[in-house]
Amino acid sequence: MDIAVLSDIHGNYVSLQSCIDYALKRDINTFFFLGDYLGELPYPEKTMDIIFKMKSQYNCFFIKGNKEDYWLNYKKGDKSIWKENNSTTGSLLYTYSHLREKDIEFFSSLEIVQLVKLNEFPQITICHGSPNKTTEKMSPDTENTFEIMKKDTSDYILCGHTHIQRKIKYENKILLNGGSIGVPLHSDGKAQFLILHGIEDSWIEEFVSIDYDREKIIRDLHESKLDIKAPYWCKITEHLLLTGEVSHRSVLIRAMNLCKKDTGNCIWPNIPERYWEQAVNEMINYNY
Repeated sequence: MDIAVLSDIHGNYVSLQSCIDYALKRDINTFFFLGDYLGELPYPEKTMDIIFKMKSQYNCFFIKGNKEDYWLNYKKGDKSIWKENNSTTGSLLYTYSHLREKDIEFFSSLEIVQLVKLNEFPQITICHGSPNKTTEKMSPDTENTFEIMKKDTSDYILCGHTHIQRKIKYENKILLNGGSIGVPLHSDGKAQFLILHGIEDSWIEEFVSIDYDREKIIRDLHESKLDIKAPYWCKITEHLLLTGEVSHRSVLIRAMNLCKKDTGNCIWPNIPERYWEQAVNEMINYNY
């Protein structure tokens, strides 16, 4: 038995379809989706239509990521102010404005963790960040990660959130992160996911990296005018798609630090564009 494990799509429907096609060609019909379905990229309806098609045609398991909480909390009346033409929240507002009622209902139905037992193979815990929180990182060589692994009832834990492919072993437990479908890190721009092979009484991992039509999704970024609605955020996105380097979070932290140094205080999402511009110019090399 084989399973394709797909995480952190972030609205990259082009990459998502390429990864699904790759899995289907290998006769895989069971899929784990580990959250963050939308986020950085345009035409979120296209991503969600693929998700709904997969849900109706294949054996799929879905859990919630931290991005889904953005949409759900905003729907419930989150007091954060999201603005167009704003690098901090422009992409959030763009995505939210394109959500349909069925998308919100789908996100509302998701849990943050599932325990999955398939046939005679060992139980698997699937989550986005950690089994405890969607925003908690399962980083290597940290006591927190080892403590979570020790307490979990499964011998295999699958997570996402960091956008980095990784395997961590602790005692008799294995933690696997398949990386990101949409905006992977340290991947040379290739889409990344994980295939689990059920062999005898174990799961054996295969980390997959594939190229796809990155130019198409970048054209969409500009044709949709998302690059105007979230200017510097989209510059980071484009650079990340092409190179696989420099995360949105790292540039956000730098922009906030610049703002705090200059003004004495900086509270998300109130980050003036001039600090985004400075952080992007410092951290991103456009000579690719």
